[in-house]
Amino acid sequence: MIRRSQFTSSEIALPVLIALSLSHCLNDLLQSLLAASYPLFKEDLALSFGQIGLITLVYQMAASVFQPLAGLFFDKRPFVWSLPAGMCFTLVGLLNLAFASNLHWVLVSVFLIGVGSSILHPEASRITSLASGGRRGFAQSVFQVGGNLGGSFGPLLMALLVAPYGRHNIAYFAIVAFVAILVMIPVCRWYKAYLRRVKWRPANAVRHAPMPLPHGRTFFAIAILLTLIFSKYIYMASLSSYYTFYLMHKFGVSVQQSQIFLFVFLLATAAGTLMGGPIGDRIGRKYVIWMSILGTAPFSILMPHVSLAWTVVLSFCVGFMLSSAFPAILLYAQELLPNKLGLISGLFFGFAFGIAGIASAVLGDMADHYGIEAVYNICAYMPLLGLVTWFLPDLKKVPR
Repeated sequence: MIRRSQFTSSEIALPVLIALSLSHCLNDLLQSLLAASYPLFKEDLALSFGQIGLITLVYQMAASVFQPLAGLFFDKRPFVWSLPAGMCFTLVGLLNLAFASNLHWVLVSVFLIGVGSSILHPEASRITSLASGGRRGFAQSVFQVGGNLGGSFGPLLMALLVAPYGRHNIAYFAIVAFVAILVMIPVCRWYKAYLRRVKWRPANAVRHAPMPLPHGRTFFAIAILLTLIFSKYIYMASLSSYYTFYLMHKFGVSVQQSQIFLFVFLLATAAGTLMGGPIGDRIGRKYVIWMSILGTAPFSILMPHVSLAWTVVLSFCVGFMLSSAFPAILLYAQELLPNKLGLISGLFFGFAFGIAGIASAVLGDMADHYGIEAVYNICAYMPLLGLVTWFLPDLKKVPR
């Protein structure tokens, strides 16, 4: 049971953070089933790489366009039960996906799943910040690592429970969606009590946090952060959407083996995410962003030219390094606009999803025309855009 003493802004509400992390884990486990099921849909419905990219584009656009809108809407009109409502969209989309018999049905299904994601991410990220007790890097990493763990276990469960028996078994994951709704209920109750407490607070006790930078420098910094998201998620899209096809094409591994290797990469992203937030609390967000994105370049550039064993090792290094950037980027942006947590969370989650979706469609078309290996030879250089981190001001040195 969550004690009232945990409502104070100086004390971290750890049970709430754990519940949010678990909710994120279950949500992203369900979301990751989509990419993990691509080989099955490609075979069952005779889809091209371009059509696989279109599926990802529809999903990512639904999950991106609605995120800043959802964040802005709930900034102004908080809704206690928003998290379970979003999971209901995912549940319906998942059941449709299991029995979709044509491309149009698949597209409607993934659109519903994307809408569910667009509600959960900005809302859960906002509540994470409220429950952080000031340790926002730690709290955001706990929240993010849940999503990364869920995303990594999705392909593994797909390989074990769905691939051998047929994609209709995806319907069994509706049980996971129902469990996620149950996990969200205590979070909703805590959030309801929090909103009631804030509403009862005297008007002169409610103050807006000041912006650390002038408006012009703030917008410039956000543009730099979005550029970094652009570089990160183009490369991440090449791995999350086409890594299994790359391994099957270049090394002749089976679908199940490729899913296990994808699990290794996604597990590394979970480990990296857990490290990024707390390190950023200590040394500053800018330096974590430097190390995460630019530090990925040596591994990504080398990966297309090595054996299967070294490919798996380097993919682990890439996942670990690159994933630690997002908590730092998101928190940096939230510190720039501390009174717009939902809008910023929705904007950055949404932009990340949108870039990933567009990149998946473009990379799928590229794979159809030039081969899957060409995709990785080109995308390997995207982490070099991490050099623009130089232009970000160090907020730890900005006078408050």
